[in-house]
Order: sequence, then structure tokens, then C-alpha cells
Amino acid sequence: MAVIRTEKDPEALSLTVIAEFDAGVERVWQIWEDPRQLERWWGPPTWPATFDTHEFREGGSAGYYMTGPDGEKSRGWWKFTSIDAPHRLEFDDGFADESGGHVEAMGETHAVVTLEEAGDGRTRMTVVSRFESAEQLQQMLEMGMEEGLKQAMGQIDGILAERASV
Repeated sequence: MAVIRTEKDPEALSLTVIAEFDAGVERVWQIWEDPRQLERWWGPPTWPATFDTHEFREGGSAGYYMTGPDGEKSRGWWKFTSIDAPHRLEFDDGFADESGGHVEAMGETHAVVTLEEAGDGRTRMTVVSRFESAEQLQQMLEMGMEEGLKQAMGQIDGILAERASV
């Protein structure tokens, strides 16, 4: 599995997931930049994602839904706040209603993604999610966010291997 470590820090209100991949930084960047690749891994295998919108630019937004095994849909949104290709991406993240509107009661998180060379053509990806409160962090952990991210990132190696063999 690609994930090498997760760290929960209630004092910093953060969850960090660190993964390494057998591909260069530019190639790993593409799995964020290309919505068709992104939807192949964003979400655990039993909750695949579909991106309706993906305006990959500072100030741009993304809207998506994940479909569960029983057809249930969970919607979300992103607002891209900083993009420094191919090494750093920041976005605000939240839940959405059926029309794509923000679900304020669930709050927002802020994600910072960094990609760095890890030697031998490998890339280390660090994703830090910051929460508004300890309660929100705990709620997201109880909803399975940590395990879901680990499962989601576990799908990336297969995507990278496919593209390398083309």
C-alpha cells in the first residue's frame, strides 16, 4: 500500500497522511490535475467519486459526489486557494447538498498537498487536513476519514502503473 504513515494531532486540529509512489513528481501531480484520474482514486474503492466540475486553478472550484454500494450519494466541494505546480496544492473542502450548495453544519477543512522527490524516481505525497475544531476532527475520524483516505490513496499505484505502461 502506498500510505506509509498517518498522524492525528488534536492540538493542531490536523490529520496528516503520507504516501510514497513509484513515479516522478510531475506524474503524481497529474492525478490531482486531471479529473478523470482523480475520480479513479478520490474516495475508497466502495465509494467511487465522480467530478461534475474541476476548475483546477487558484480561485477555481470542484464539485463531486461519491456513490456508495447501495447507490447512496455523498456530495462535496473544493475551492482551490493555492496551486504551485507540480509541488503544492491547497484547497478548502466541505460537504455539499444535492444542488452542490455548502452544508454549513459540517464545517470546512483546509487541505495542503505537497509532492516532493523521495529518491530513485519516487514521490512522497503529504496531505495535511486542518479542521475548524477538535469536535469537527473527531466527527470526521468517526465518519471514517482516516481509513477512507488510506484506502483511496491505495488505489493510486495502479493508476500510475497503467499510465507508465502506455
